Amino acid sequence: MVKVQDLVKVYRTGRGSVVACDRVSFEVEDGRFFTLLGPSGSGKTTTLRCVAGLERPDGGQIELAGTVVSSDQHGIFIPPNRRDIGMVFQSYAIWPHMTVFDNVAFPLRAGGHRPSSGEVMRRVSQALSTVRLEGLQDRPATKLSGGQQQRLALARALVREPTLLLLDEPLSNLDAKLREQMRLELRQLQRTLRITTLYVTHDQIEALAMSNVVAVMHEGRIMQIGTPREIYERPANRFVAEFIGSMNLIPGKIAGSVEGGLWRVETPYGSIACVVPPDGRPATDVLVSVRPEDIVVVDDDSAGKDAWDASIGQVVFLGESVDCRLAVGDLELRARLHPSFVKRRGDRVRLSFRADRCVAIRLEPPDTETA
Repeated sequence: MVKVQDLVKVYRTGRGSVVACDRVSFEVEDGRFFTLLGPSGSGKTTTLRCVAGLERPDGGQIELAGTVVSSDQHGIFIPPNRRDIGMVFQSYAIWPHMTVFDNVAFPLRAGGHRPSSGEVMRRVSQALSTVRLEGLQDRPATKLSGGQQQRLALARALVREPTLLLLDEPLSNLDAKLREQMRLELRQLQRTLRITTLYVTHDQIEALAMSNVVAVMHEGRIMQIGTPREIYERPANRFVAEFIGSMNLIPGKIAGSVEGGLWRVETPYGSIACVVPPDGRPATDVLVSVRPEDIVVVDDDSAGKDAWDASIGQVVFLGESVDCRLAVGDLELRARLHPSFVKRRGDRVRLSFRADRCVAIRLEPPDTETA
């Protein structure tokens, strides 16, 4: 179990102070894959480095496996080598002058308690087998491919059999195809080992595909914590809605409830039935978030009486789908449609929305939007 409570980290520069972590709190259950997701500068790597002990927090408390490793209030700070963690950096940090075997063995030989040579051999061989690098132990580390170097860095992090694995954008240096392959391999490895994992990435697809739980960060704060499906389908605020995938945002005002637990929102372009926040009330100003795949487009009246009239804008055939821009007055919407959809720019159509997947978001100033 990892517990981070009210974590604060401030960097002081000649121009003033930068708050990298602003009272960040979350928990990671044993054996779970927890991802910190956010754009550059959001505080996710700083949070990870504080958990690792590579940065000393200015406030808050961090607990690993029941032991407080950092507490500003109680003056506790346990160094990284005593935190029982394994870490993979973005750059892999592989020793170029060492063989594959020596790279993996390094954490065992450099530690305070050095196992016997036989134990080193056994644990290195097991770690290499786990990441499918068996048979390459004598190869110079520089002679490995990008994917093999990533596995080597992972084997070195696992060889000490840590209780917590920390991964800081480990796939960002790989090409797109290899990154997709390693994504699946890394997730399967984590499931097999059941090792608690804290992962940092700016890649939304990585976060959604690999995680049990995702925490979306922005400007040093956590905007929302939830499962990948919850984050994608039920964004808690405008930042999460716009950052995760593609999103249409339509301004409106809550008009009243309708059947099925949905509410009706009146917009300048027509009404929409959607899900509203628990504290939603009539007359509240909101933004209705609609994913492109949740827009239904037809060229007849089968869309229903509440359908909107629209004209086709740009149409891009992507093979597995059609990306279509729709104009409703001065509003442009983006729809992701079946590849069989065939329309031309300027054609008139009718559109409707999958109500149970449309979510109303309260209009709030950016500095008050939180999970």
